Amino acid sequence: MATRRDFLKGCLAGGAAAASAVLPETACARDTLQRPPEALGLLYDATLCVGCQACVAACKQVNENPAEFTAVDKLWDTPLDTSGHTFNLIKMYRHGTMETKDAEENGFSFMKTSCMHCADPSCVSACPVSAMTKNPVTGVVGYDADACIGCRYCVAACPFGIPKYQYDSPTGKIGKCELCRHRHKDGHYSACAEVCPTGATLFGRTEDLLAEAKRRLAVKPGDKLVVPRGRLPKPGETAEEAAKWKGPLDQSYEAVAGSYLQHVYGEKEYGGTQVLKLSAVNFQKAGLPDLPPKSSAATSETIQHTLYGGLMMPIAVLAGLTWVAKRNVVPEDDNQKGGQS
Repeated sequence: MATRRDFLKGCLAGGAAAASAVLPETACARDTLQRPPEALGLLYDATLCVGCQACVAACKQVNENPAEFTAVDKLWDTPLDTSGHTFNLIKMYRHGTMETKDAEENGFSFMKTSCMHCADPSCVSACPVSAMTKNPVTGVVGYDADACIGCRYCVAACPFGIPKYQYDSPTGKIGKCELCRHRHKDGHYSACAEVCPTGATLFGRTEDLLAEAKRRLAVKPGDKLVVPRGRLPKPGETAEEAAKWKGPLDQSYEAVAGSYLQHVYGEKEYGGTQVLKLSAVNFQKAGLPDLPPKSSAATSETIQHTLYGGLMMPIAVLAGLTWVAKRNVVPEDDNQKGGQS
């Protein structure tokens, strides 16, 4: 007589067999999506960051987010990580005696944590109701609270752990950096870049920011380096184009080039991101994931569309369960014989 365990095993085997029957012999994932030509983003330079947290406070202010207290006195906004109410945070790498800034041995360094605005974002791919969207022009990954159903698929899908659920929201809501897109119409760019006193966070077109990052990598450590602050104008920008954004055109100053790792994080990671990062400390030690040059959204989306296109997966699973159920039904004659014996 079939046991409950046998039945469950049969269900799993039957469902898997039926599902595999409807899949094509070769499932080829689509190509990873690329950044739009006019994509906007940020360049974060850890060697210029002093950990002042001005960007954290500015982000809270412009997004009208409440303070989050981790200290007993509750006098200061002290979030330990990004959350549904903290979209941007400066974290710290520490080692040994912490004598030298931007040194892996006995040193310390800073790292900005916020949405990377991926070229091919998993959160957008995973969202079943298009609450997460990617602007085709700016590339900004935006969030629509009115469309959100609170499933939190985006939370699970993001390799950077950025979208966070606001558990205190009565309707269920996600919180994440949207590159201050609500301020663009008024000529304001990302608040974190607007207030950064050292230019550690710089706003502009990702294409121009990437060129700026590579310019810095080419400078020898210790040599003089002219650093722009606030917003990086695109090459050949006209006065009319510049007038769309508030703030002075040139906020550059002279600094000393750091001992950069010869790598721009975000140039190729996960298919490329619109937020790029420079550091003198290993990026993984500074808290960033080691990701392949291909977005998993390209693969997962293909599988989802293959399985659920035309309701193939639900039909296949139902067929499998039906087959297992019929196989485990004991004929009436066998029941009677078993009772007589």
